[in-house]
Amino acid sequence: MAEQLGGLADDRALLGRTSTAERVSDILRSRIAEGFFPPGTRLSEDSIGGALGVSRNTLREAFRLLTHERLLVHELNRGVFVRVLAVEDVEDIYRTRRLVECAVVRGLGAPPYPLEGPAAAVAEGQRAVREGDWKGLGTANIHFHRELVSLAGSARTDELMRSVFAELRLAFHVVDDPHRLHEPYLARNREILRALEAGDKAEAEKLLAVYLDDSLERVVEVYRRRVSAP
Repeated sequence: MAEQLGGLADDRALLGRTSTAERVSDILRSRIAEGFFPPGTRLSEDSIGGALGVSRNTLREAFRLLTHERLLVHELNRGVFVRVLAVEDVEDIYRTRRLVECAVVRGLGAPPYPLEGPAAAVAEGQRAVREGDWKGLGTANIHFHRELVSLAGSARTDELMRSVFAELRLAFHVVDDPHRLHEPYLARNREILRALEAGDKAEAEKLLAVYLDDSLERVVEVYRRRVSAP
C-alpha cells in the first residue's frame, strides 16, 4: 500500500487549485486500471485523502462516482473496495463490447478512414512485445479497441466504453498470465487494421466479431478458474 500511496502523492500536482471530485475520480480510475489498486483492495479514506491532499467529502464523492461506474463497491461497516467481478460480469462486458464495437465498424461511412489512432495502438503493442511487457500489451490492446470506438465520432459512445474498458481491466488484473492472455490478439488487431486500411469494413467487422467471441471464451475460462481458486 505504501508504494501505491506514494504514486498518488505524485498525482497530487494534477489536481491544481481547482480540485474536484471528478478529477480525483479520474486519477483513481487510472490507478485502478493500471493495477496499482488490484481487485479486492480496500481503499483507505485517510491514506488516499492525505496522499492527494483532498477533503474527506471530496474523496467520498469520487468514491461514489466510481461506485456508480462499477469499479468500486461499498461494503457496510467495512469500507470501500475495488470491485471483484463475477464471471457473469465479464460475460456482460463482452456482450456490450460486441454490440458497440461491431456497430461502430458497421456504421463507418465511405473510406478512407482516420486510422491513425488504431495504427498507433498496434505499434504500441508491438513495442510492448519487443520489451516483454505483457501487461503493457494488454493496455495496448485496450487502446486499439478504444480507438476503434472513437471512429464513431460520438462522445457518448466514448464515455460508455471508457467505463466498460475500465471494468475489463479489473478482470485482466485477476489473470496471472498476461502473456498468454494478450499476445495472440496483437496479430488480430493488425488484421482488423489492414481490412480497414483497404476500406473493407465488412471484413473488419467479421474479424472483430470472431475476435471478441474468442477472447470472451478465453478470458472467461481463465477468470472462472482464478476466482474459484481457494
